[in-house]
Amino acid sequence: MTITRMTSGSWGKVRAFFDVKVGGFTMKGFKLVEGKDGLFVGNPNYKGSDGEYHDFCFVEKEDRQKMLELAQKKNNGSDDSYSPEPVKSQENDEDIPF
Repeated sequence: MTITRMTSGSWGKVRAFFDVKVGGFTMKGFKLVEGKDGLFVGNPNYKGSDGEYHDFCFVEKEDRQKMLELAQKKNNGSDDSYSPEPVKSQENDEDIPF
């Protein structure tokens, strides 16, 4: 897991916007948010026709904590990356439909 881009600032309670690369995928639109109990990671979301905001991806609690630690380090000027076990690629991917 690596933070590929971060824009720091102060937009209300949002302290930074960032993108995360995991394996061969980059997920865009995460937020580092100041809450009543400290910082937390906000998921990418969209505004629905009902006027409410809806998350379009969900992160497991353990990975969310690692993401928070990485975002805090990067926001404070450090650039450490978390590297879980390497993603194994399939030698024969002919059965993949795309």
